[in-house]
Amino acid sequence: MSAPRLSEIASLRAAWWAHRALCAARAGLLRGELRTVRIPGPPPLPSSAVRGVEALLRRRSHSCLEGALVRQRWLAAQGEHRDIAIGVMPPSQGFAAHAWLEGDSDPIAERFHELTRVRL
Repeated sequence: MSAPRLSEIASLRAAWWAHRALCAARAGLLRGELRTVRIPGPPPLPSSAVRGVEALLRRRSHSCLEGALVRQRWLAAQGEHRDIAIGVMPPSQGFAAHAWLEGDSDPIAERFHELTRVRL
């Protein structure tokens, strides 16, 4: 059995951070005010460790807003600052809300009317 590569260790550390960050996002949103939700910063890791963040988010149940908050914090730590967009569908189209990161290719986002943005 061979020792894990450094990139695998970095991805595992990123996944562990994403787990903790997702818990913080959920707890903060349950307390109320979106703009006061505090996501802990990730440890210093290479940007390639995002694989661990993405893997955790694919496997854990979460809202689109919780996921966007976690991804926004990760990207900010990598020097990429992006807003979270929050939009709704009108009641005549079956009211729904959605959150996504600015600049993502999110085909669902096209159906929503943007209401606000959240900066880190």
